[in-house]
Amino acid sequence: MENGTIKKKAAPRRKAPARPKSLYSQDELKEIFRRFSIQRPEPKGELEHVNPFTLVVAVALSAQATDAGVNKATRALFKVADTPEKMLALGEEKVRDHIKTIGLYRNKAKNVIALSRMLVDRFGGEVPRTREELVMLPGVGRKTANVVLSMAFGEATLAVDTHIFRIANRLRLAPGKTPDEVEDRLIRIIPDEYLYHAHHWLILHGRYCCKARRPECEHCIIADLCKSPEKTCDVPAPLVELPPQLFGPTP
Repeated sequence: MENGTIKKKAAPRRKAPARPKSLYSQDELKEIFRRFSIQRPEPKGELEHVNPFTLVVAVALSAQATDAGVNKATRALFKVADTPEKMLALGEEKVRDHIKTIGLYRNKAKNVIALSRMLVDRFGGEVPRTREELVMLPGVGRKTANVVLSMAFGEATLAVDTHIFRIANRLRLAPGKTPDEVEDRLIRIIPDEYLYHAHHWLILHGRYCCKARRPECEHCIIADLCKSPEKTCDVPAPLVELPPQLFGPTP
């Protein structure tokens, strides 16, 4: 009591919940990515493209669609429209006809025309080289921007797609509730010398080995290091270099 008044105690502050951490030591992380680097020395993205513009379009179209489905639709499209100017000349209706086998094709066709218009009007027909400018383009989010920065301009970025988000959480590699959280944590823990290719290594591992429905642990080269509660095998598969990928940028 002070001057006849009761002084209330301040409510105790709640401690912020601890952020989940990777369960892997630095030595384990280096070994994981060392093995990935031996298995796939030069990993590539599976979206076909001929230049930075067609890459932007392909990645934007790949939302809620498979890379194989996007490639099938864009092969003919990119033969007639591989620049923003040509895409604008083609027009929304014809773009829509080319990509109608892809999910959400009507809205995506609008975005392709709108981003082409912005590239011409604001960036002189050139794809910008910063994330801040790339995400200004219609239909382009942070993931698309990171893919373009990495594949078109050689920056060591990490785009968190469905596969990487799942792998990071399933393996307890970089657990997070959102793609941004997972991206931030992966960037912090992946050894610098492996960061440039990490995006593709993790995607390919998730797509062909640590599959969504059932991880094929018997074919996994990091089975002995993996800390996933879903793991069914502790013996790593033989560490051998895989045959060169047959996909990637079209000639």
